[in-house]
Amino acid sequence: MTSPDLDQIRAALATVNDPEIKRPITDLNMVESLDVDDTGKVAVTVLLTVAGCPLKDTITRDVTAAVSKVAGVTAVDLQLGVMSAEQRAELQTVLRAGHAQREIPFAQPDSLTKVYAIASGKGGVGKSSVTVNLALGLAQQGLKVGVVDADIYGHSVPAMLGVADHRPTQVEDLIMPVPTPSGVSVISIGQLKPRRDQVVAWRGPMLDRALVQMLADVYWGDLDALLLDLPPGTGDIAISLGQHLPNAEVIVVTTPQEAAAEVAERAGTMASMMHQRVIGVVENMSFLPCPHCAEEGREHRLEVFGSGGGARVAATLSARFGYDVPVLGEIPLDVELRAGGDSGKPVLEADPTAPSARALAGIAQRLAGRGRNLAGMQLGLTPTSKF
Repeated sequence: MTSPDLDQIRAALATVNDPEIKRPITDLNMVESLDVDDTGKVAVTVLLTVAGCPLKDTITRDVTAAVSKVAGVTAVDLQLGVMSAEQRAELQTVLRAGHAQREIPFAQPDSLTKVYAIASGKGGVGKSSVTVNLALGLAQQGLKVGVVDADIYGHSVPAMLGVADHRPTQVEDLIMPVPTPSGVSVISIGQLKPRRDQVVAWRGPMLDRALVQMLADVYWGDLDALLLDLPPGTGDIAISLGQHLPNAEVIVVTTPQEAAAEVAERAGTMASMMHQRVIGVVENMSFLPCPHCAEEGREHRLEVFGSGGGARVAATLSARFGYDVPVLGEIPLDVELRAGGDSGKPVLEADPTAPSARALAGIAQRLAGRGRNLAGMQLGLTPTSKF
């Protein structure tokens, strides 16, 4: 029997990505040693970033599967080690690609990542549910998507994505976002707390520091889209976001009733004050499809919370800003949407045919297909001389 070629085995290992960093383990210098004997048995040692790596089983499975496919390999003896402090420092340098620490990559002029901030004027309008499902919808369009749960006090996004009890891996002072079964990566202040039930009681400077940490100290890799689930209202986080990510585009979530629409307009106005562009309004809990009429093939909307709130917010903001702010979609009341959030399996994944899932998928398609418009956005240009 011909002994397998080492170059072929190295090429096979190069197809294995670290499940958190999403880059080949060979590029990250995680393969410490590689050997093959005359019988075709391969001995390989892979270094984990930390001893308690939560996805070591995934690495074991992927490495074994990749090497086993090489012609002539009869067995794979995989040993897992742990990087030294020096090796982790080298890895951090590789991941930062020479950039300074605490630099927000999405704020750089060469960033191609579209940043969407999901805002609302008040709580209880389903903003987090919209964020999670839009992230999933964009991922289903083939995009690489990350979510920052910037709702510091009400951080519910990890639970909605099924990773409430997962903790991020840290490489020196660089944090890996938590991968989810849907392919979306997420980071939340709730994942950085020692205990899940610990209360966050922070004010301005601490909130700003937390936001910067989740944007600058997390290795997001090459994202197509980053969604931020903002706290409701026009407080510290909204101001900090405008300062650190003026290029973020804002989506305002409201419900149909007058009280929600009025405060939603304030959230959109705050974004404009921070020189961010409001790209649309989402009306959640828009109506309840009558089940009896649906059985008879007729559409009948029960407007439980009234009607017209989303259209009113869009019209008001359009007139106020001088550019079109459309209604991106109307999401109906749907038990499946609520159940998906509770179970950690968003409705777009659990039941794509549900009325709410179809509406959310339509909004995600609109976002995936749009280009960036500079109207209403700060360009960061400073005059150097007078005419």
